[in-house]
Amino acid sequence: MPRRVTLNSELGATDRSLRKLLEENESESADKIKRNLVKIIKNELTSRQSQIIMLYYFKEMNINEIAQTLDISPAAVSVTMKRARNKLFNILKYIIYSNAIQ
Repeated sequence: MPRRVTLNSELGATDRSLRKLLEENESESADKIKRNLVKIIKNELTSRQSQIIMLYYFKEMNINEIAQTLDISPAAVSVTMKRARNKLFNILKYIIYSNAIQ
């Protein structure tokens, strides 16, 4: 039986917000955030982290599907995704905080 990945409440809320944002198609600000998010994913994450995050958020694949696609274990996907999310969320928090100060 596959292990269920849970996020702490802050990361879980951020994850849901990020998914909702990525589903929005009509907002100019959403498009800007999506472009910035893709830049961050490509420039700040390792190639494996980037690959997994893109599959999870943009292709809407779950951990088991990603594991099968990449021929790695679900545990490896989970650990890599957790590290990538932490890095991604920290960068996003910094950007949001920096913009709020200005």
